[in-house]
Amino acid sequence: MKFKILIAFTFITILASCSTESSTAASETNYLPLAIGDYWTYDVTTNAQTLKDSLYISNDTTINAKTYKKFKTKNLPMGFFSNSLNNNGLRKDGSSLLLTGSLALDFGVGVPINLNVTDFVVFNETAADNQQLGNITGTINQTLQTYPLVIDYTLKSIAIETLPTYTSNGHVYTDVKRVKTILNAKITTTVTVQGFPIPITATILDPQDVVVSNQYYAKNIGMVYTNTAINFSLNAIPGGITLPIPSTGSQTQEEYLVNYNVTH
Repeated sequence: MKFKILIAFTFITILASCSTESSTAASETNYLPLAIGDYWTYDVTTNAQTLKDSLYISNDTTINAKTYKKFKTKNLPMGFFSNSLNNNGLRKDGSSLLLTGSLALDFGVGVPINLNVTDFVVFNETAADNQQLGNITGTINQTLQTYPLVIDYTLKSIAIETLPTYTSNGHVYTDVKRVKTILNAKITTTVTVQGFPIPITATILDPQDVVVSNQYYAKNIGMVYTNTAINFSLNAIPGGITLPIPSTGSQTQEEYLVNYNVTH
């Protein structure tokens, strides 16, 4: 049930003893506070099983001569959001939050997609509804057993809407912005089919939005709720060849903020 990746964003805890949600002074236009020691704790529910992620800002880090806040998790993260930020750097540039690091996602087919991103825009507090924030495309070459895989992907983030109030896990938040992160992937391989003199290229996965994640950010708090859906459907391979991966998959994951502490 482990989720690893992208884009899209996120963080949590330095093992504090808060038993209820709490916060200290924060800026008026800050949807993700970025002070060392800030932390967020989430209940992560996948397939009726609930685990906990603790995300926190550990230190400043310099990447390409720019200063970022380094996010870490107390234990191996289970949630999409915490996975996206864990061991990566985030910095604010004007009204945008920029992510730099390595994102890894295994969307259920046993073929992890590892993405390197540089200043990928994960959030912009002044963006209009349905405005695209970040967009990257690329190709990854991997081998599954003896089969060479070519993975073409697009990762993008979109500012969806601003909500006056939003209720999650029994708590009402005010001034909330929703951002959607989408990973679209296509996978091809080369196979040798009896009766054909040369290997042929087969499309295992038609272009599909395999990961769609909605994150909700509350002013002066950070990410308060994430809903991530992972879906895929593979094609049959010519010649009756079967790969050691499931042909279809569907999974929904939810991350609920249960505890946090932010300062400035």
